[in-house]
Amino acid sequence: MRLLTIALLLLLPCTAIAQSALPAPVARALALAQIPESAVGVYVHEIGAKEPVVAVGADHSLNPASTMKLVTTYAGLELLGPAYTWNTDILTDGIVAQEVLTGNLYLRGSGDPKLTIEEFWLLLRSLRARGVREIRGDLVLDGRLFAEENYDPSGFDNQPTSPYNTGPSALLVNFKAVTLQLVPDAATRTVRVFADPPLPQVQIINNLKFTDGACGDWLGRARLDIQGNADSARFTLNGSYALACGENARSYSVLGHRQYVSALFMQLWQELGGTITGQVRDAATPSQARVVVTTKSESLSEIVRDINKYSNNVMARQLFLTLGINGGAGPASTAGATVGIKQWLALKGLAMPELVLDNGSGLSRIERISARNLGAVLLSAYASPVMPELMASLPVAAVDGTMRRRLKSAEIAGQAHIKTGSLSGARSIAGYVLDAQGNRVVVVFLVNHGYAYNAQPAMDALLSWTHNRDSSNCCENLKRQGQRKK
Repeated sequence: MRLLTIALLLLLPCTAIAQSALPAPVARALALAQIPESAVGVYVHEIGAKEPVVAVGADHSLNPASTMKLVTTYAGLELLGPAYTWNTDILTDGIVAQEVLTGNLYLRGSGDPKLTIEEFWLLLRSLRARGVREIRGDLVLDGRLFAEENYDPSGFDNQPTSPYNTGPSALLVNFKAVTLQLVPDAATRTVRVFADPPLPQVQIINNLKFTDGACGDWLGRARLDIQGNADSARFTLNGSYALACGENARSYSVLGHRQYVSALFMQLWQELGGTITGQVRDAATPSQARVVVTTKSESLSEIVRDINKYSNNVMARQLFLTLGINGGAGPASTAGATVGIKQWLALKGLAMPELVLDNGSGLSRIERISARNLGAVLLSAYASPVMPELMASLPVAAVDGTMRRRLKSAEIAGQAHIKTGSLSGARSIAGYVLDAQGNRVVVVFLVNHGYAYNAQPAMDALLSWTHNRDSSNCCENLKRQGQRKK
């Protein structure tokens, strides 16, 4: 009877036993990290196979951190299309004569996730090129395509000036960021500090002392204090800065969206030789206003690359809300985006009762999904026409994005497209691995635990194991289990 049991085990598919047990290297790494298996969700499924290779804790409802961006970007690519773009328009209800616009100027946004200073400057330059120098009217900001929702930039981690905490806006420009640049001057033994863009609402108080010696923690030694509100900001530096540090820069999110956009408009318009006599106000663009100039965003296929390669939370939120625009008319809301994505998933036959969406970026304490269902999203995406765009947006192991420093010496280097996620108490990976036999495999690993920051070796072990696995290893595992039964 024992021999028959062993023989039957050997005849079973390799997935039959592996589904309920982690690969040994992964289990060892988790043990060293002091993370119990009850705190993880692991799902490994070869493309085309009926059953997963590994499914441990796969139905646990877990915080996926930034791997939630896979749901948002896949939905965006399918619902909007890879060639989708966002328009930012300048319109007017007045007339232009002898370089004077008599009437109001309307700046209407549609939620462009990546409207940089350079693109905004080109938009205003195009306005000047069309013969407008003086604006005798108001600058009207129209961001109504996104609903006004209460957003606290300090609510997530009490870091309101961190760029990743910038809230969404239909008129998001330059991520609402000001870059503080520090430049030491050996000749004068001083440290120059300036802001880019140089907005008058942003004040810099530079009390830095020039020092020699090693650089060390330049930001900590600078003792930067940031104070401000929606209308103004003040950077105060009271520490020291070493020559050995060279030039350094750090970006911060300051001012309100309206105040930032209007201040930047005024700054750039003045640099272009333009003037404006009216006020800045918020209002809808009247139906009779005509478009003067427009700038288009990069295509969505390019946008999702930035979102996933570099885990850009702000851009993910902009895309998420765009999915909530009701029939193209808006206003887009978090609730609308959530309903839209869940309806899309249901139409694809992806039932996810545990799914909780908050902002679509994963920068959330309440977003939830299971490893199995995140794996199902990736399996579905692989069969989708937008698969090439989604896969190309993922970081490549040991090559680029958030995976560029991982697995450099392993055989899997360059063989896996993996989205990473990291929050306090949560770590995650999800994506595609090309194994040594040329098979593409979906891999998801979610960890929710106080020691989640120690989980990277276990995750890397799973990626390496998935790449190197073969049928002989599987059968060896079955033999060992059969021998234990003897």
